[in-house]
Amino acid sequence: MIMNKYVITTDSTCDLPESFTKENNVDVIPVLYSVDDVVYGTPDSNMDIKDFYDAMRNGIMPTTMACNIEDCKTVFEKYAKDNIDILHLAFSSGLSSTYSNAVIAANDVMEEYPNCRITVIDTLAASMGEGLLVYKAVNLKKEGKGLDEVATYIEENKGNVISRFTVDDLHHLHRGGRVSKTTAIVGSLINVKPILHVDEEGLLKSLENVRGRKKSLARIIDMMEEATRDYNGTNDIVFLSHGDCEEDAKYIASEIEKRFGIKTMVNILGQTIGTHTGPNLIALFFMGNKR
Repeated sequence: MIMNKYVITTDSTCDLPESFTKENNVDVIPVLYSVDDVVYGTPDSNMDIKDFYDAMRNGIMPTTMACNIEDCKTVFEKYAKDNIDILHLAFSSGLSSTYSNAVIAANDVMEEYPNCRITVIDTLAASMGEGLLVYKAVNLKKEGKGLDEVATYIEENKGNVISRFTVDDLHHLHRGGRVSKTTAIVGSLINVKPILHVDEEGLLKSLENVRGRKKSLARIIDMMEEATRDYNGTNDIVFLSHGDCEEDAKYIASEIEKRFGIKTMVNILGQTIGTHTGPNLIALFFMGNKR
């Protein structure tokens, strides 16, 4: 039996640098967002990322929507018509219906093109945690691994993708239903900075609270050490995303390299995830023992 060639696709919530996705031929399906009732996120219509965060700092509150089934089908059909199989790594089902929409699109396309196989994986991850799994998949494909081998690796190891992040303003988390209004108000008054993560079910959860920005940044590095101490796998790279606070990101990247000897891939947090976390987020994503 001759196996089809395959490609890796994902959605824009992976927050990978465009240079990486283009260089590795990873097609990215847009997850749309809206600012002042204008919809952005398509290849032809996107808001400058710094303008986006400045708008949030000035009180504008964007909204998001799941990836569109038709947008998924457009990308999938592009390969299906040439009998190229697809491994699609999707945004956490715990945070969006993007995964389920991709599954619907995949089933529709496979019905129309029965010689094409589309495997959709729920990464149970967000932002560069999802991106880290895409990175792993791309490297395995480069090593000559087939679609099934790569899909098996991702399924078996996605629970080892750990996120630790801190936000500067609790009010954005309140808008998304992540903290109560009282917590947001009181926490802001006493300068509380929560440490959060995406759990085993792909849900955003709070881990602990720290007083002050500097302590919260130091704490997520300590938490990375705790989570990787007995990890049997490899951590050849740490992904780091930031909500338009490049200096803080550079500081964290430098500390990780000094402390662990591990390189980092740094990128600004995209608009879709940034809508819910606000400016000045710092997030670490790495492989470890348990989410």
